[in-house]
Amino acid sequence: MGTISKSRELSYDEIQAFGAELDALRKETIAKLGKEDADYIYKIRNFVRYSEIGSRAALMTLGWLPPVWLAATATLGVSKIVENMELGHNVMHGQYDWMNEPSLRGSTYEWDTVCTADNWRHTHNYMHHTYTNVDGVDHDIGYGVLRIFPEQKWEPRFLLNPIMAGFLAVTFEWTLALQSLELEKVQAGEKTWADVRKQLPPIFAKMRKQFAKDYVFFPLIAGPMFLPVIAGNFTANIIRNLWAFGIIFCGHFTEDAEMFPKEVLENETRGHWYLRQLRGSSNLSGGPIMHIMSGNLSHQIEHHMFPDIPGMRYAEMSVKVREICEKYGQHYNTGSFAKQFSTVVGRIFKGALPNFGRKVEASAETAVARLADVVPVSKPARRKTREAVAA
Repeated sequence: MGTISKSRELSYDEIQAFGAELDALRKETIAKLGKEDADYIYKIRNFVRYSEIGSRAALMTLGWLPPVWLAATATLGVSKIVENMELGHNVMHGQYDWMNEPSLRGSTYEWDTVCTADNWRHTHNYMHHTYTNVDGVDHDIGYGVLRIFPEQKWEPRFLLNPIMAGFLAVTFEWTLALQSLELEKVQAGEKTWADVRKQLPPIFAKMRKQFAKDYVFFPLIAGPMFLPVIAGNFTANIIRNLWAFGIIFCGHFTEDAEMFPKEVLENETRGHWYLRQLRGSSNLSGGPIMHIMSGNLSHQIEHHMFPDIPGMRYAEMSVKVREICEKYGQHYNTGSFAKQFSTVVGRIFKGALPNFGRKVEASAETAVARLADVVPVSKPARRKTREAVAA
């Protein structure tokens, strides 16, 4: 069986009204942005800086003591998580461009991970956020190596789904760095190795920089603390990789998350786009620490709807978003980390089997109809909507 939507079907007019209410919420929130948001992101940046300095200093001076090594390594892991998720990811979405702070400009920020910021801005900010969970367009669906949705065609390689998922989790920063290469297209004959070689220089440059930082520079200047430092850096990176994998997969691939055929893009208005973001996303319940550690992607629904709004605003926005969803009979997918991640693991194991999705009832046309009451929209109208989404 395919993914069964828990949301009721809406008429074309209802979808437009749904989108209008969310647009109004977006406008209302933008009007509030100011000192509170600026103070918040400065505090986050300071936390990242000082937690990294403190943890690295502890590793280089007292790293031979097991309690110190454990505490410093854990702190460095947390620092990397917050830098990637609450600082880098959100800044690169342009959430703080209105501040006119050069160091927080989304188009130039470079983060502490292997994936280049420019590649991320294309594969994530543009492709993923514009075409969320659209089969054949959004490369984040399984990252080219996993079968997550029953609608995905089964291939023998997917028998390795659980093993590949484990490998992806441990090496997440490195595999994300290679995502833009879309190597599966080489196997399919849609791309040549010559094309891949042209894309490699900036990727390899960033890989060398990150590898040298954590596994050459800091271990060398640590002198006799070489081994504790290199071990601490390696472990901190693993901590960051596992957490990022868990949060991102919980936000996109839970049991209730839906995938869509390309046809949904043909008549997609702003209201349709909001609806697709809702149905393709999942939230995580939790408190302030969970929100900060997840980069506020614990509110993945709100992030997909409002990617350029500061993440710290998602918690308050979620109250109104949930009310709007209830008003229109739309399922608001949320739950604890344990609950949501368990359904992700279930999908990973089920996706390895050829009979997972064999009886998918919804054809592409049926899926389109389920998402919206299809009404012809002129090409200029479609183009205007697509431009608004990309902006």
